[in-house]
Amino acid sequence: MNLSELATKACAEVAEALAHALPDQAEAMAAPILNARKIALHGLGREGLMMKALAMRLFHMGLNVHVVGEMTMPYIGEGDLLIVSAGPGHFETVLALVNQAKAAGAQTMCITANPVGAVPMAADHVIHLSAQTMATDQSDSGSILPMGSLYEAVMFMFFEVLVLYLRDMRGVNPENMRAFHTNME
Repeated sequence: MNLSELATKACAEVAEALAHALPDQAEAMAAPILNARKIALHGLGREGLMMKALAMRLFHMGLNVHVVGEMTMPYIGEGDLLIVSAGPGHFETVLALVNQAKAAGAQTMCITANPVGAVPMAADHVIHLSAQTMATDQSDSGSILPMGSLYEAVMFMFFEVLVLYLRDMRGVNPENMRAFHTNME
């Protein structure tokens, strides 16, 4: 395949996964986010980068958002929401954070490709994005993209569509979002 064909195939894979997730998973994710007092986000590796991208957009909408592990991460508890990513369904450190947040009284949400994994089974809310992760990249019917790239690409696009949905629900316009963008660049 040439580069254009590879790009077309990769985009088709992302579009197929999004078609399975929308609108149900976006609607399921929206209410807990909008009802949360504070939102904390966490993910590992490239999934973590997608979670940070979501944190930035939620912040641009004026929500009280933090990234776990950053020095400014406050205590979370009753009325708050921890959103984690566990594409393959299990990471010991992510499971420990979910359990810690629940013990403190916070709601928990897991974004995953494997809804029967340990982390999503422990979470209060599960958002299923059906896409290949690094844990499932060995099959013959796998994605053209390497390792967990399909899941990560689906996360990014799903989150951007989710932000558009949340923006409309909250009555936030693009100018309002721009007002939250940093001037320290």
